[in-house]
Amino acid sequence: MEVIIIVLILGALTLIAVPRLDLGALHHQQAWTVAKTLVTDLRRTRTLAIVNAATNTTGFSLRINGSNYQIINDSNSTTVDSLTIDSPISCGGDTQFLFGPLGNLRSGSGTGLTVSSQGKTYTISVVSATGIIKCTN
Repeated sequence: MEVIIIVLILGALTLIAVPRLDLGALHHQQAWTVAKTLVTDLRRTRTLAIVNAATNTTGFSLRINGSNYQIINDSNSTTVDSLTIDSPISCGGDTQFLFGPLGNLRSGSGTGLTVSSQGKTYTISVVSATGIIKCTN
């Protein structure tokens, strides 16, 4: 009988405690992870443009389409890599970042992107003249 009472008390405490857990922190961490991944892939795209400048005078680009994005070799339109953004994370702002052979942004390129989830927003910006990428919250 005592065991049943203890189990009932623990069950009641669980019913009270679980809805009060802050799962928003998990979504904030997921947004941070996606933002850092995008920054890394933007830097990777810029590096590809610089490293392959001798054979690729057009450059490389990172293009976002909904919850997917691709790194593309613009000289022959081949996809270098493709990734998917998790569904609770939303991305807004520019959808294409075009890097020239010197690492700078080409004409028609975007310069800003936001990654957000449940009130937490990270801003990714790219300096046009140099292609330098930074992330702030």
